Amino acid sequence: MSYSVGKVADLAGTTVRTLHHYDEIKLLSPSGRTPSGYRRYDDADLDRLQQILFYRELGFSLEEIASVLDDRDTSPSEHLRRQHALLTGRIARLQEMAAAVEHALEAQKMGIKLTPEEKFEIFGEGYQEYEDEAEQRWGGSDAWKQSQQKAARLSKADWVRIKAEGDEIMRRIAESVRAGIPADSEQAMDIAEEHRQHIIRNFYDCTYAMQRGLAVMYLADPRFQETYEKEVTGGAAWFHDAVIANADRGEAA
Repeated sequence: MSYSVGKVADLAGTTVRTLHHYDEIKLLSPSGRTPSGYRRYDDADLDRLQQILFYRELGFSLEEIASVLDDRDTSPSEHLRRQHALLTGRIARLQEMAAAVEHALEAQKMGIKLTPEEKFEIFGEGYQEYEDEAEQRWGGSDAWKQSQQKAARLSKADWVRIKAEGDEIMRRIAESVRAGIPADSEQAMDIAEEHRQHIIRNFYDCTYAMQRGLAVMYLADPRFQETYEKEVTGGAAWFHDAVIANADRGEAA
């Protein structure tokens, strides 16, 4: 059985652009072509793609993945055991980093120059609960420390600006979902990139890998999911997919 490039992209949760790139660099070349030259992938190709995406999620570069997968002395079962060990070792750290960054971004809670009255004025009810929880759970992380340093230099006007920027990103997400814009389109990826730059400017040095971790939180934590869903139905899943597509684009560049 063979599959088109579009079907493979849907099955794997990636983009056609990414599969084309993998073909161009010989990381994943389709086993067949139609008489018209269109790519056709078989089950073995899908197995290799699964391995690629596993290692990509673990932070391996494309060159490192190619080297690992092309090692003839490593069996498929050994690949799975290696991935399981790597995931087990890193999952706690990734969850901590993702949650710390997402709490800081969504709640806009780090303005230590603000009085309680000013925080309530800018962010509304619930800010103190998020702030206290984040400090208790992630106060020792590097992400928290960096955000504290940046927040110490922010004025009330800066926080009003940051809140407005976040609201504008949310508005663009909602408009795109309502308009039926694909999550892997240039427009969607540009919104995801602006979200990443928003974090970098105001909170942390947010890598594509870190933004991927944030995207997982949009679907895994009901509170974060609700932030997007209250703006537009399907917003959380759409923005998750846009972030993944943007990370693929950025890392392939």
